[in-house]
Amino acid sequence: MARQPKIIADRPTTKRIGALGALWPFVRPYKLLLVAALIALVITASVSLVLPLAVRRVVDGFGDGSKLLDEYFGAALAIVAMLAIGTGARYYLVTRLGERVVADIRRAVFDRVMGMSPAFFERVMTGEIISRITTDTTLIQSVISSSVSVALRNMMIVTGGMAMLLLTSLKLSGLVFLLVPVVIVPIVVLGRKLRKLSRENQDWIAASSGAASESLLSAQTVQAFTNEDMTRARFAEVTEKSYDSALSRVQTRSIMTVIVIFLIFSGVLGILWIGARDVFRDAMTIGELVQFVIYAVLVAGAVGALSDIWGELQRAAGATERLAELLSAEDTINDPAQPKALPRPVRGQIDFEGVTFHYPSRPDMSALDDVSLSIRPGETVALVGPSGAGKTTVVQLIQRFWDPEAGRVSIDGIDLRDMDRADFRKAIALVPQDPVIFAATARDNIRFGRPDASDAEIEAAARAAHAHDFLMALPDGYDSFVGERGVMLSGGQRQRIAIARAILRDAPILLLDEATSALDAESERLVQAAVDHLARSRTTIIVAHRLATVKKADRIAVFDQGRIVAQGRHEELVAQGGLYARLARLQFTDGSIEATTGTAEEEQAQG
Repeated sequence: MARQPKIIADRPTTKRIGALGALWPFVRPYKLLLVAALIALVITASVSLVLPLAVRRVVDGFGDGSKLLDEYFGAALAIVAMLAIGTGARYYLVTRLGERVVADIRRAVFDRVMGMSPAFFERVMTGEIISRITTDTTLIQSVISSSVSVALRNMMIVTGGMAMLLLTSLKLSGLVFLLVPVVIVPIVVLGRKLRKLSRENQDWIAASSGAASESLLSAQTVQAFTNEDMTRARFAEVTEKSYDSALSRVQTRSIMTVIVIFLIFSGVLGILWIGARDVFRDAMTIGELVQFVIYAVLVAGAVGALSDIWGELQRAAGATERLAELLSAEDTINDPAQPKALPRPVRGQIDFEGVTFHYPSRPDMSALDDVSLSIRPGETVALVGPSGAGKTTVVQLIQRFWDPEAGRVSIDGIDLRDMDRADFRKAIALVPQDPVIFAATARDNIRFGRPDASDAEIEAAARAAHAHDFLMALPDGYDSFVGERGVMLSGGQRQRIAIARAILRDAPILLLDEATSALDAESERLVQAAVDHLARSRTTIIVAHRLATVKKADRIAVFDQGRIVAQGRHEELVAQGGLYARLARLQFTDGSIEATTGTAEEEQAQG
């Protein structure tokens, strides 16, 4: 079943065009550009209002001689030239302003979302965020670059045109003023419905993008389980919902257009009929009638354009609301106003003091329950236990992706909540079970660990991770493109690049979350040797599935149901019996039996 689209922030949405006011902070830095655009706008609108006067002069002066007629046509040509130049300048200035503002909005939204904690991404799909950064900002770009300036120009034409109509003929102008309310009413009434439909349509587009992103990123899994048809059907359902919503919006806007155009032009025809009768009675000149008709057409066209632009502004208001939700979304994790600095050099002392934690998606299941664990500087501590025992939660709390509900987590005696996250995370290197490989070269993927590293340092890190040989065997060596998410590499190769990245970072705290789980026996032996060498001079925490990888750890902490049930070295824990001894017996005495201690992904989901 299609997932009903939802907004990120749990707050009421506005019901007016005033939502576009949220764009002002992004427009403010470019006030000079805005003023220049407004000046060009005023010039073009003024020239448009002067043009009918020139036409009247030409019509009424037609019999005054060819010389005077030439002057009238020359003046009209000059006015047309000014109109063309002003319109071109207005287009350039407002389009440039729109492009600049939208680029700033995209950066601001991305910067905001990029720093959000994992709790935020439990509430919104990545594809929906991408939709907001692309589709919604495109709507706003259209409004700033075109709709707003056109709306202001048409408002000036309506105002100035009405004044000129009064000066030309009070009688006919009175008829025009009677026509205006008749046109405005359907614009306002249908505009309200259009705004609601526009917002709903954008939400469905975001849901469609989210569904597509999720399915495409999991294409191999979908195909492996032969669920292509089900996935296609689910995406088709969401897409059809988006289409139906768009169709409702288009139908409403079409009805509004039909009503407004009919009312405007039927009214103009009626006024023209009355004016023509006045000309026959010599109540006004032909030039005055032509001038009035041109002003009436200008005003009618401007009102019609405003009705069309009103729909665009409604859509843009909805898009602005959605982007504002991202920019104003509250994060559960925040840095203190006056953070403490982590003293350098970092010793690497890590302490868990009575830590209790529940994942928001599993409030009834305790991920950690009153856990106290002290890891000395330079010590290697392995975390083992069954699935959902809380091992990966420990790793995530050390990086402050979550805050404990009770107790404290500290590095070198300073509570993580008292420090800037970027500050203490610089002292941490992570090798996850499912390493993230970017769509770039192998060299750039390793350099991600330390962007200022030299090529020689990158190669040294790759050699230490036993990645050098397979990298040199690639078509372009270290400069080979590895594909999106590293699809051109094997699982073990991706893991070794992640380890090389951690080695290059050279941080005093090393977190290894199933770092060797994707390696074959030979690669595991080589990488384990590199990890052992790397761990000698730094505090190391190893989340392990294979107990063979933790036998040399200084200490092993055994987790079960969010608690530490035993601690000690491998030999001591085996001698004590209990959970660790049972796991060791399953792994070391019967090769056909594998104790499943869980993946990082399972642990996050299950606590």
